[in-house]
Amino acid sequence: MKFSIGGPLKLAFRPWVEGLENIPAEGPAILASNHLSFSDSFFLPAVLDRKVTFIAKAEYFTTPGIKGRMTAAFFKGVGQLPVDRSGARGAGEAAIKSGIDVIERGELFGIYPEGTRSPDGRLYRGKPGGLARVALATGAPVIPVAMIDTEKIQPPGKVMPKLMRPGIRIGKPLDFSRYSGMEHDRFVLRAVTDEVMYEIMKLSGQEYVDMYATAAKRQIADAAKAEKDAEKAAKAALAQAEKQAAKEQAEKQAAEKQAAEKQAAEKHVAEEQAAEEQAGKQAEQGTAGEAEPTDRQRSGS
Repeated sequence: MKFSIGGPLKLAFRPWVEGLENIPAEGPAILASNHLSFSDSFFLPAVLDRKVTFIAKAEYFTTPGIKGRMTAAFFKGVGQLPVDRSGARGAGEAAIKSGIDVIERGELFGIYPEGTRSPDGRLYRGKPGGLARVALATGAPVIPVAMIDTEKIQPPGKVMPKLMRPGIRIGKPLDFSRYSGMEHDRFVLRAVTDEVMYEIMKLSGQEYVDMYATAAKRQIADAAKAEKDAEKAAKAALAQAEKQAAKEQAEKQAAEKQAAEKQAAEKHVAEEQAAEEQAGKQAEQGTAGEAEPTDRQRSGS
């Protein structure tokens, strides 16, 4: 995989590396890295002469069909170990056991203390389980690693990568032998994890967020859902308002039409009454003229 993928990857993206001398030529070590992109697990091994073994969700290895078998072969080839994440505690124990097995073979074990990719490029609080427990159980040195700009090459959800130059900073090994035998003390696990995350922050220059990335992803998803629901509610309210406005406009037009018809009818009635009154007056005048004698009739009589 280093020959078929690593070479072309370095040729195409030309990643720059600082601190490569901090990786031991032999012997076990834990590489603790920030996690910005799916491609992190390819760029880091590509620039190292030694094999790096990461842990990956078991679904990558158990998907049926030709595509599933090809995916499983690919992840095995790049040094990924399957971990069943169906249960939170079971997943953690499986990851720890896998890490210890790799270290006991004298190899490099890669782990992302954040537990998942950063949703926004910031550095999130490290989970105190796998990293610290493997380090304290084996005594292996922890080497902090910072991936730079890999999220810009392949953001979450994007299939095609963007050709640009990422970076990798490798820090000096951290020795936690002073905590030997204390791998079940949660305060020690927290202290070890926080120290590693602080070193990663210094290497990466990322803004640190004192919360888990999984919680941040839930917040982002909830906010997106709330925004979508609010937009949907606003559209529904607008549609209702437009419908109500149309109804009121139709009622207004009907009322105006009715008022105009009423006014026309009243005008017609008034005109008819005026005509009848005029006719009546004319009739009265005609009757009065016939009854009154003329001057000749008076003189003759």
